[in-house]
Amino acid sequence: MSDREEIFTRIKTALEPIEEKTPYPEWEDSLVISQGLDEFPSLWELFCHKFREVNGMPLEGVEALAAFLKENGQTTGYCDPSIAVELKKLPAFQGITLITDYERDRMDDYQFGITRAAGAIAETGTIILKDKSTSARLGALSPWTHAAILEPEYLWPDVPTALKQVLDDDPSVILVTGPSKTADIEGVLIEGVHGPGVQICCLTPAG
Repeated sequence: MSDREEIFTRIKTALEPIEEKTPYPEWEDSLVISQGLDEFPSLWELFCHKFREVNGMPLEGVEALAAFLKENGQTTGYCDPSIAVELKKLPAFQGITLITDYERDRMDDYQFGITRAAGAIAETGTIILKDKSTSARLGALSPWTHAAILEPEYLWPDVPTALKQVLDDDPSVILVTGPSKTADIEGVLIEGVHGPGVQICCLTPAG
């Protein structure tokens, strides 16, 4: 039994004698949804605005992603195997090496990571990553540049709507709002310390 399994087994054992669990609190969704956001003509434009405010980089189409990687000399990186199959067919990705196996001892070799987004939240500019849809968690969190590939149908307007969609039995749900940030040292904000310094959300065409 791993340490993780032992910890959760102990928690489960400790909770078993409790006959009635405390219910989740109830609230009106309108109380936790940002107001005054109807000025944006589409959810994607709202997401782009919010994502840029936290230093994220929204892109439309994988060709734009390929152009960014080439412009920044990032030509070798990790890519979700199911995404790599399609990207390798595109002329835009010629000259870019997509590695589909993430090896911990080669961490410094991956200049970028391309994985799937489980969804995104327009009102906060947040990308959602889940273990079930992320082929390699380290591939999303350890390279300096991470690109989350987002399908339009998984872009939700607000936090309550998104949580109702993503909170299931997945062991890990990560909400990513821009590049990683910390201000532990003298209150100075630094990006890219605990994760990617460049966070991209790449919207794919519908269908």
